[in-house]
Amino acid sequence: MSSFENKVVIVTGGSRGIGRAIAESFKKAGARVYVTYKNSIDNIHFDSMGIKHAMCDASDFKQVQEFVDSVIKENGSIDILVNNAGLTKDGLLMRMGEDDWDIVLNTNAKGVFNFTKAVCRQMISQKRGKIINISSVVGITGNAGQANYAASKAAVIGFTKSAAKELASRNININCIAPGYIDTDMTSKLGDSVKQGILEEIPLKRIGEGKDVANAVMFLSSDDADYITGQILCVDGGMVM
Repeated sequence: MSSFENKVVIVTGGSRGIGRAIAESFKKAGARVYVTYKNSIDNIHFDSMGIKHAMCDASDFKQVQEFVDSVIKENGSIDILVNNAGLTKDGLLMRMGEDDWDIVLNTNAKGVFNFTKAVCRQMISQKRGKIINISSVVGITGNAGQANYAASKAAVIGFTKSAAKELASRNININCIAPGYIDTDMTSKLGDSVKQGILEEIPLKRIGEGKDVANAVMFLSSDDADYITGQILCVDGGMVM
């Protein structure tokens, strides 16, 4: 895999879980890494690794543009964007409040639009760039009790394909990763019986780890993936075939 030495990388929603694993992988590979977060972050951990961080609401375009501009001012370029920021507000459709729909779509889908739009001018100017959008297998399959989340992640898939077609001529690759069940704060709250039911659906018979997604992101962000764009890669232990 190609070197990431001094590559400028933004990972949204990078304070924990999948985002944190991605940010740490890039940093260990020599990149200059910036993570955004909405509520809180382990300052000591990220400072010790030399990963820069800033509070930024992905659903607020003004905040996003200001953050991106600050990264460009400091480095002169942005090489890789990983759109990972996301949240859930699960519930049955008939009981789902309008606010629960809006906050999930605004963060998970509009957030991807906001950051991609914000970095796109710089990447066009430098005639290169890699954008990786984190969707979910439920954006492909749907899931009861997650109509808002599934809709937002399906939107990310459609956005990825459209943006990839628009920006391919500018040497900007845009791909999407759809994780399955990954060991994060969200999945750790599941009961043992639920986890067992999940394992029965996974051919590889294990819940994934953050590094499994991070490894896929690193590949799609590398020079080895220069001829890959507009694709959806499921990192799910074989759940969706």
